[in-house]
Amino acid sequence: MSITAEKKQEVIANHARAENDTGSPEVQVAILTSRIHSLTEHFKSNHKDNHSRRGLLMMVNKRRSLLDYLKKKDVPRYNALIQKLGLRK
Repeated sequence: MSITAEKKQEVIANHARAENDTGSPEVQVAILTSRIHSLTEHFKSNHKDNHSRRGLLMMVNKRRSLLDYLKKKDVPRYNALIQKLGLRK
C-alpha cells in the first residue's frame, strides 16, 4: 500500500527545487499524490478496508492543506505543480 523507497526517491528527484530538497511543498505534495494513487488502486480490490480509508482521507486533507499554502505563497509554482501532477484545482 505504501510506495517503495526507489519510487519515493524518483518522485523527489523529479519535483525537487534544489539538490537534497525533500521538504518543499512541491515534493511533499508529489509524494502524497503517489501514495494516494497507490491506495486508490488498493481500494479497487479491498473496498471494505476502512482503516486504510481513514489514512487515505488524512493524506488527501494534508495534500489539500499544502496546496492551499503554496497557492497563498506563490501562485505560479502552484499552477505548475497542479499541471505537472494532473490534479484538479
